[in-house]
Amino acid sequence: MAVVVASVLAAGALAPAASARPAPVSPSSYERAIPPLTDDRGRTLTLRGWNVEDKANRGEDALTAISERHFRDLRANGFNFARLLVFWDDLEPRRGQYSARYLHKIERILDWAHKHRVHVLIDAHQDVFGPAFGHRGIPAWATRTDGLPFTPNPDDWFSEYFQPAVQRAFTHLYEDPDLQRAQAAMWQVLADRFGRHPAVIGYDLINEPMGELREGEDLPTAARRIEAEHLTPMYNRLARAVRAKDRDTWIFVEPTPIVGEGVPTGLGRIKDSRTVYAPHFYNTAMEAGADYDPDAGWIEAYEAAVTAYPARHRMPVVVGEWGPLNNSLPNMGRFYREAVASLDRYSSGWAGYVWCYGGGYCAVDERGRFRTNKEQTATPYAPAVAGTVLSDTYDAGTRTYRLAYRSAARPGVTELSLPPAPRGWRVTVTGRAHVLGSSSRGGRPVVLAWPGSEVVVTVREAGPHGRTDHP
Repeated sequence: MAVVVASVLAAGALAPAASARPAPVSPSSYERAIPPLTDDRGRTLTLRGWNVEDKANRGEDALTAISERHFRDLRANGFNFARLLVFWDDLEPRRGQYSARYLHKIERILDWAHKHRVHVLIDAHQDVFGPAFGHRGIPAWATRTDGLPFTPNPDDWFSEYFQPAVQRAFTHLYEDPDLQRAQAAMWQVLADRFGRHPAVIGYDLINEPMGELREGEDLPTAARRIEAEHLTPMYNRLARAVRAKDRDTWIFVEPTPIVGEGVPTGLGRIKDSRTVYAPHFYNTAMEAGADYDPDAGWIEAYEAAVTAYPARHRMPVVVGEWGPLNNSLPNMGRFYREAVASLDRYSSGWAGYVWCYGGGYCAVDERGRFRTNKEQTATPYAPAVAGTVLSDTYDAGTRTYRLAYRSAARPGVTELSLPPAPRGWRVTVTGRAHVLGSSSRGGRPVVLAWPGSEVVVTVREAGPHGRTDHP
């Protein structure tokens, strides 16, 4: 999500969000209500990773910017998750004609991910609807504008969502029966082809959906109405289509991007037991280039707003995108610490934006080294816990990770992920359990515990000569 329209801000459309900021919520009030993501063995999962994309190439060159290096480097830095952007306009360039070449390229990427033990979320991505407006996503043949105007704004592309033609195109996508069938058929092609691929953990049904504002309607009110009246039935419709081909893979649903302003979603119930709430975590001011303001209360407001819906509907949470453009501003170090701590309180994981090699939003530079402050995303965590998690915390100040859990009644393996560290990590376990595997520089040790026992795993960065830097 880039900059929300300057004209909308100037008109005060976001003022209700600021003035009606939710009161801070105690984490204990939602932590027990939001269930964890789980695997087919019933283990509690944590996903940590990044978006992987190729927005520059299309047609025969689509996805060529993504290589095996992306997944090798993700795993080498301790990450186990990638949100892979795919585009409907590349998959179905002409109505009813699906590109075998594009499907093959997706499969090759999934094979790389599986080789390097990275879970993949397939994201049906759109930006400003699609190529009819100079972007990617919904095909031109599925774009209906009723002749309404569209004026490009390359200096503020997100503002184009508020152009009349773009807004009307969303309304037709949500309401026209033939477009509903086409969108469902597209998802059935993906689910039928990739539902049994071992790398695939979920389907993100549409990226950052928007809609049409009514006259006199402010943006938060419009967002809640669009979520209730358009997105909820669309998600239920697409979930039924996916389940006709794939009964088990998690389905991820997003609110509008307006949730980033601390606006609770208007989404209703999704009638599928394996659904994940997948909001994005962007701040308008920071996307416009401002530094993080610790006193503004944005993270607290976002956390309070974003946890109400999944707590009410008993859905896991995975944040699909987050991370500011200007990551080296003076307060950004604090932002990354506080953001990661917040995400860890209520979510089963997240995907930063974006794993690429260069500047801008890229996580790493051309040589694969983390750009300023982004190294704070690479911390110890437990990708899979064979039992019930009692507490799961990381102290950035002392570089100490602590996991407490009650092991399952049946024997299972709890996995740890340790990023590279100059002097390695020290792993200790209390309870009826022991650790197997290397943890010297960074790696994937596992914990085996006696069924039904309480286990505490502590991971500390090692100091010189095998000592630990912190007690």
